[in-house]
Amino acid sequence: MTKTFDYPTLTALLLRIGYDDDAASYHGSLCGALCRQKPEDVDPVQLLDEELETPDALSIRELQAFRDETIASLTDLQSAFMPLLPDDEILLADRARALGAWCEGFLYGLAGQIKLNLRDCSEEVREIVKDFTQFTRASLDTGDNDDVEEDAYIELVEYIRVGAQLIYMELHPRTGATNNSKTMH
Repeated sequence: MTKTFDYPTLTALLLRIGYDDDAASYHGSLCGALCRQKPEDVDPVQLLDEELETPDALSIRELQAFRDETIASLTDLQSAFMPLLPDDEILLADRARALGAWCEGFLYGLAGQIKLNLRDCSEEVREIVKDFTQFTRASLDTGDNDDVEEDAYIELVEYIRVGAQLIYMELHPRTGATNNSKTMH
């Protein structure tokens, strides 16, 4: 799958239409909404700040293309999905803040228009949601070993990547597959 959107590209698109929150937060919101709804029911414009003017037609098409690319990566079980976060050249503290914003956005999208009853979800999904809630407060401890912090960040990103896909798979079981088991491995 060819990716056309990366963090800087999405940031530029969002800034062009007046959205000044973190692009990671928007991507998280989109992913959370896609976990709860059919892709065609997720309007990427509605995930923007309600006070923004409606984007122009080109921007709307770009947001829809981004939604389509995001759902394609979420459904790719060969690990194509990655939370959209700043590149490694950005300070770790800023990447950690973006990671927290992504998780906050994801939880917002997950809680969106269709109420999610966590009691109906597997223990694994409940644990992931709990962890994502903790990650919204992600920060760095000053004075810690930079290599240790970098490794911890990489592990969190991988956990988020897998966790988001697990939530998606549980809430969107494959056509024809039975979802008798509440635990996914």
